[in-house]
Parts: sequence; C-alpha cells; structure tokens
Amino acid sequence: MTVKLDQKIVGYKVVSPSNDESIPEGQATPQPSEQELERAIEQMTENVSRPEELHGSTYKVKTPLSDHALYITINDIVLNPGTDHEQRRPFEVFINSKNMDQFQWVVALTRVISAVFRKGGDCTFLAEELKAVFDPQGGYFKRGGKFMPSLVAEIGEAIEDHLTKIGMMKEPELGDHQKEILAEKRAEYEAATKPVSAATAAAVSSEASPFPETAQLCHKCMTKASILMDGCMTCLNCGDSKCG
Repeated sequence: MTVKLDQKIVGYKVVSPSNDESIPEGQATPQPSEQELERAIEQMTENVSRPEELHGSTYKVKTPLSDHALYITINDIVLNPGTDHEQRRPFEVFINSKNMDQFQWVVALTRVISAVFRKGGDCTFLAEELKAVFDPQGGYFKRGGKFMPSLVAEIGEAIEDHLTKIGMMKEPELGDHQKEILAEKRAEYEAATKPVSAATAAAVSSEASPFPETAQLCHKCMTKASILMDGCMTCLNCGDSKCG
C-alpha cells in the first residue's frame, strides 16, 4: 500500500509500550532473526581492527642447532567480551632470537602465520603442517626424549600448545583403562630387566625422560617410549602398538 504525503513532516515519535499510544494488544514485539543475531556476534575476520593492547604468551625454544634460544610470542584478541559468545582467538605471532642466521625465513613465516590468524576460520591446520616439516640434515631430541624433525616443527608444536591452551584444540588423552594397561606393561618390563638400585632409581626419576633408557623412538608420537613386550613394540606414551 502506497501512502502519499501532501504535507511536510514536522515531527516523529517511536511507538513503544512506554508511549501513550501503546502497541495494540495481540501484536507481538518483533524478535531478531538468527541471521541478525549472527551478524551481531563479532567473528574473527580480516576486517577486525587491532586493539591498542593485546595479551598473549611467549614460548622459549632451545635447540641443539643454535647457541641462542628462540622466543615465540603469540598475541590473542578477545571477541564479544563479557557476553556468552566471548571467545579468544590468536591474532599475531612474533619470533625473536639473538641468532640472525635464519632472520629472513623467520620473518616471512611470522607474517604468513599472522595473516592466517587474522583471516579467521579454522587455523589449527597450521600446527599440523609445520610439524610435518623435516630437516634434510636430520632432527634432534628434546628434553624428555621427544624427537623434533626440524626447527619449524618445534615452532608448530608451540603454536599447537597455545591453541590447546586457549581452547581451539583438544589435547588427546588416554582413557583410564589404557593408562592401567600401559602401567602394567611398564611394571612387567622393569621387573624383567636387570634390578635397579635405589640410588640409580632416584637418578633415573630425576631425569627429564620418564621412560626406560632402552626405549626406542615411537613413530606416532615421536617420543622415545616404545618398548618390546611379549614380542610386540608398544609405546608407553601414546599407547601405539604394532599388535593392535
């Protein structure tokens, strides 16, 4: 229906229940649709402007490849603060070190990762992609017996730890039943090997690696925790077994 206005508009008033002319009875107040609610919820996109202050975490990476440590800083942005839709998302990453030998590719890597963070969506694939990079000159073992195929892979692990901490990724955990089976296997293995004196046991417990010294590298979790039990290689860390 078309209404033609013959006179000038000299005033207006918003009709609401608080006005004298209330909304007629039986006429429901219009509720926002799901699409309008989704538009009201701020999502992580490249259009989100950077606040003046961001909070984050810094991770220290010390490898045998260099005399100087690598410091990885990941800053997060909080979207929809104070609401039920509050969420914390990574916004940018910085890598700093006294060793400037790898400066060019480190800067390039941080710029690419930060761009993916600000793009929004699922960025958890970055950790898996970086952890799959192997150094042609060979990797190294971290404290605790975990094998790192390259420095890039350790950067990916730091990103994975951060995404797990802010809730974007879930850390895989073994069930109670699996933990009991692995504890039994470890007890049987230690009982079958040569007896360990109290002094040696105390020294072993104080080491960084909680697994037997004779354990081999597990190709699934990259940790020296795989032992031979009943003719089958079993990992005491992730539970991977060649016998199923």
